[in-house]
Amino acid sequence: MSLRKDTRPGAPFASLLVANRGEIALRIIRACHELGIEAIAVFSAADSDALHVRAADRAVAIGGAAALESYLNLDAIIAAARATGAQALHPGYGFLSEQPALAEACAAAGVTFVGPSPATLAQLGDKLAARARANGAGVPVVPGTFEPADPTGDARQLVAQAERIGFPLMVKAAAGGGGRGMRRVAAPAELADALASASREAAAAFGDGSVYLERYVERARHVEVQLLGDAQGNVVALGERDCSVQRRHQKLIEEAPAPDLDEARRRRLHELGVAVARTVGLRNAATAEFLLTPQGEFWFLEVNARLQVEHGVTELVTGLDLVHEQLRLAAGQPLSAAVLEAAATAHLPIRHAIEVRLSAEDPAHGFAPAPGTINHWRMPAGPGVRIDAGVEQGSTVSPDYDPLLAKVLVVARDRPAALARLGRALDEVEVGGVQTTLPFDRWLLARPEFARASDLSTDLVARLWDPTPLVSAAGLRAAELAAAAAQNGDFAPPGTVRGAASDGGEPAPDGAWWRAGIIEATERR
Repeated sequence: MSLRKDTRPGAPFASLLVANRGEIALRIIRACHELGIEAIAVFSAADSDALHVRAADRAVAIGGAAALESYLNLDAIIAAARATGAQALHPGYGFLSEQPALAEACAAAGVTFVGPSPATLAQLGDKLAARARANGAGVPVVPGTFEPADPTGDARQLVAQAERIGFPLMVKAAAGGGGRGMRRVAAPAELADALASASREAAAAFGDGSVYLERYVERARHVEVQLLGDAQGNVVALGERDCSVQRRHQKLIEEAPAPDLDEARRRRLHELGVAVARTVGLRNAATAEFLLTPQGEFWFLEVNARLQVEHGVTELVTGLDLVHEQLRLAAGQPLSAAVLEAAATAHLPIRHAIEVRLSAEDPAHGFAPAPGTINHWRMPAGPGVRIDAGVEQGSTVSPDYDPLLAKVLVVARDRPAALARLGRALDEVEVGGVQTTLPFDRWLLARPEFARASDLSTDLVARLWDPTPLVSAAGLRAAELAAAAAQNGDFAPPGTVRGAASDGGEPAPDGAWWRAGIIEATERR
């Protein structure tokens, strides 16, 4: 628990409520303490002893373990802000971060929302509206529709519309993000089912089943521009990131700057991002996302009007603290001199940063969530290494939330040096008790296609990832452990985990026996 009590002179706010959990909540709390702001945490029944709760100056319980009862409970969050007298509220990312209703409720409660205005959130939260605005501003958009596609509409008209766009294409949710409500359609016969299932998923995830059609661009890269805007109407780009390494539209690894871009294309990309942001009067932080086609064209996708998970790589390249800047902008201050200087030279980056998301997921079984208790935790250190973590040894990874444990970030003089540093850092990661994505991360780093920036594309993982070697290695290691145990008279039947992945020999869920081999062999190196 922080012992800081007095607000520092010049702090943007006296107190701030962090309406989130995990590593992003801890990240914001630390920024508050650096600026002399009292940090107030909220927590669910599952997070009463979480790191972010202990790091905050005060903490308020807001409901049950389920996100709908706590971190997605707008009324409970606003009640916590009122009860604590918080001057401002930072939503982090995910949960309610891009919901206009939260920004509106903050305004009604006299609490400053750290993010874009409700009107901006509403305009950018609807991807169709954002596409229309970008198109109107002369920004190239991915070919597709500008109106919702009705899953119950005339099938022949829908197919005709799709054929004008061209197959393969994507059915995409008009609201939300995170890869939900998205379906790839390869042929007309698949369209009806894809529309119906995407609409159902979007309605369940975002409360809005609207979907639209968009061309699927083969072998494209996913690049995005970090934007900041102030209340005086100034908008700048702080460089770009490459987020092409994805699985089912979920980002896995991000880097800045985007490799293999010359100065002219980098300038063009930044100009397009700023143009989109100006159409909605952006204030605070946002990210404009684009596809980079194999022909070198930039096509607008959407704008995420919040802090991105991958913001840290931009910080490592620019030397800025984006949360500090967000708080100053929310307080009405203009873009800082440091921001303007970084924006002026963003097209000429002098460093390269890469981020790996370390999640409690099973890469050999479709990246399924792998909740549990962490019984060993050691993260890398050294020059050019940064760890943004929300857990520690003894933490319980709940099935109720996103399984992200930590972000491993490195920075170096160029991409080859950053890749070498990342390899060293991943070799030092040690996690016991839960399966993580570390085996996948190491596999990817060893692939020549990842090292060659020219081979990056959003389908890289789909084309290359094969978990079979991991399963085989894990089974072999598990057999070795079993044989050694039997020889020592300490035989454990299948289904019992021992060693680095063990919590004392308790029966493990189905499949945990071979997973122990992965943890033992690859996460305790």
